[in-house]
Amino acid sequence: MLGKIKETTDFINKNIDSKPFIGIILGSGLGDLANDIEKETEIFYKDIPNFPVSTVNGHAGKLLFGKLNGVDVVAMEGRFHFYEGYSMQEVTFPVRVMKQLGINYLFVSNASGGVNPDFEVGDIMFITDHINLLPNPLIGRNIDELGPRFVDMSEAYDKKLLSLASRIARHHGIRFKTGVYAGVSGPTYETPSEYHYIRVLGADAVGMSTVPEVIVARHMNLPVFAVSVISDLGVKGKIIEISHEEVIAAVKQVTPKLVQIIKDLVKEL
Repeated sequence: MLGKIKETTDFINKNIDSKPFIGIILGSGLGDLANDIEKETEIFYKDIPNFPVSTVNGHAGKLLFGKLNGVDVVAMEGRFHFYEGYSMQEVTFPVRVMKQLGINYLFVSNASGGVNPDFEVGDIMFITDHINLLPNPLIGRNIDELGPRFVDMSEAYDKKLLSLASRIARHHGIRFKTGVYAGVSGPTYETPSEYHYIRVLGADAVGMSTVPEVIVARHMNLPVFAVSVISDLGVKGKIIEISHEEVIAAVKQVTPKLVQIIKDLVKEL
């Protein structure tokens, strides 16, 4: 893997002029944040050595380099998922590369189903912890140059970043929730019984991404801030048939608020 990471990093470095300070992974329907980046370079995934290619609607499939609120960033406009048939190492490979490119922080966003009965569609949830119901991306031989064999996950989501994001949201009068995110494989949405099971486990929201990326980030000692937009509800009495298009539509309604939080968070750092 080290050889592939180096090959990919060398290729990207030859095509960019500055080192990114923050890496951002844009989830389903959250690609609008890309419009706020003063773009310097765009590289399609299909042109990057060793990169998978996103196959999901709402995931554009390119790396964006530029400035967000005056700060150098790299943004993944589209991510990879286990349900697309990629290995966990492939799903998380871009996080490895962004770390080698020089990022100091990783921001992750997603659309998720709310299982907390106090949640509503359109809520913004800052992730405080997660429950991993996917294969762990660190299974296999450990590469000591990347991180330790056994990774402490007592603070998977950086408390200082969470505190800062909370202060920013309050300053702008943006309502937000905090909670635990459960990561599942997909691509099916959950049955009513599965929603109930996930709630009993202690989660507030459930989705098909984020957790593997966060585990790999922590393996490399990258502080993480992650946020979910509640796009549907897995609460008894509120469960309705849902489509991917409806998920994206629900997210787009609150994207401007999320963009404001992330822009200010980048500036503060």
